[in-house]
Amino acid sequence: MSNQESDFGSFLIGFFVGALLGAAVGMLFAPQSGEETREQIHQKSLELSEQATHKAEEAREKAEHLLTEARQKFDEATKELQARTKELQEQAKTLIDEKQAQLKEMTPKEEPEAAEEPIVVEVPVVVEEPTAA
Repeated sequence: MSNQESDFGSFLIGFFVGALLGAAVGMLFAPQSGEETREQIHQKSLELSEQATHKAEEAREKAEHLLTEARQKFDEATKELQARTKELQEQAKTLIDEKQAQLKEMTPKEEPEAAEEPIVVEVPVVVEEPTAA
């Protein structure tokens, strides 16, 4: 995304520099007095400056909007991932409990005094909390 923003920024700069140079060259070759040409250059520079400021503000607003959307999507994806992780943990625990019960049924019980300890399998889960950018 930053490459697109960089390309867009380069385009804007090139566009306004080209427009400014084209306007200046056009005015210099126009059949007018020096004072009229200077006034016209001054007016055009003010107009172009205002346009550049407006375009930069629009680009900033668009970037802020895109950043907000990206943060929302990231938060939603994080919540989904956490929910899915919890669900998988519960499924794994259920499956382990079932297999332990099956194993107990299959093993011969020779000595009632020797109590077998259940097999415990821990499934580590790492969930990173989103960081504010």
